[in-house]
Amino acid sequence: MLLSWMIWIAIVAFVMGGGFAYIGWRLITPMALPGGWKAAAWTLVGALFFLPVFSMFFLRFAEGVGSWWSWFVYSSLGFLSFVVTLLVFRDLLLVGGNGIGWLLALFQPRGGGATDPARRLFLVQVSNLAVIGAAGALTAYGVYQARRKPGIVDLKIPIVNLPESFEGFRIVQITDIHAGLTVKRDWIETIAGQVEELRPDLIAFTGDLVDGSVSHLREDVAPLAQLQAPHGKFFVTGNHEYYSGAEPWVEEIDRMGYKVLMNEHRVISSNGASMVLAGVTDYSGGTFLPHHQSDPAKAMEGAPADMVKILMAHQPRSLYAAEPLGFDLILTGHTHGGQFFPWNLLATIGQPYIKGLHKRNGGWVYVSKGTGYWGPPVRLGARSEITVFTLTRGAALS
Repeated sequence: MLLSWMIWIAIVAFVMGGGFAYIGWRLITPMALPGGWKAAAWTLVGALFFLPVFSMFFLRFAEGVGSWWSWFVYSSLGFLSFVVTLLVFRDLLLVGGNGIGWLLALFQPRGGGATDPARRLFLVQVSNLAVIGAAGALTAYGVYQARRKPGIVDLKIPIVNLPESFEGFRIVQITDIHAGLTVKRDWIETIAGQVEELRPDLIAFTGDLVDGSVSHLREDVAPLAQLQAPHGKFFVTGNHEYYSGAEPWVEEIDRMGYKVLMNEHRVISSNGASMVLAGVTDYSGGTFLPHHQSDPAKAMEGAPADMVKILMAHQPRSLYAAEPLGFDLILTGHTHGGQFFPWNLLATIGQPYIKGLHKRNGGWVYVSKGTGYWGPPVRLGARSEITVFTLTRGAALS
């Protein structure tokens, strides 16, 4: 498990290192600072790069550190992500503008197309200030969006062979809360209150509850234990449960009243009719614990073949192994809907979908944008959500 975590950290550090080097090159170099000030500026950039990487290790062993530290480090990371993105966009415009200028110079008298170096430097410095200001504004708005009360997404899911007694059956999905860094009990109390008001028939939690240990976060997630649904509360592990200690968390989540579906299923009954709810461990679970290898086929062993079948899985990529089993509805999360650009580019890697409802091979696949957020407390264009699925009898999907 430690090796997998270290590899993941190394990849993140490499990507971040390239971005921070770009910031230094494009912001510090044009300023032509004296030696001492230049060294101080590069030292600051280096420190801002080091802090998030250091924190990923540090906070695992010093979880009691105040949340102000996480807020500072990860808000800064969000801000600097926007700085890099805007600098790249600005530089692409400059390259395009220079290309047009070069073409125009071909038709001007000799010397007429010369570029004024002082004017160019002035434009770069002014645009650098504009980039910093725009990144600050985007960060502030992104924090506001991330900390908004999650939106309620209502979806009607037509299923051709749905028993009449399940008409109008309401499944509420929550996922990717990521309690720990900047998501604390007050936020989770808000989520629990919203779910309670929805009066679900069944609650489906598709993983990534926490970023931290049971001993540190037990009280923060406690409000979720108070939730009730007449047909039960169910949970499947996400990748962050494995970073945080999957086995202790499985025990704690079970203590909170959730049935953790570890490649297994339950038959849900209502007024004499039944359907199957199955759940798999996270797609990467076997990398951390061999007996947690994700296995949709095992989850369906012994299940009645003629019933409506619903699958809970953390990652959308789990559907590849699940498709041959003929699920009517697959509920997933993990991607956060991309959360914000350019992090959304990483979220798409290996995933068939990044958000929303999709028809696929006679069934439905849903990818939630998540009920919390991870890392930078920033969301843009991907508001957090609590999803309500109302099952209804409908025509077969093409």
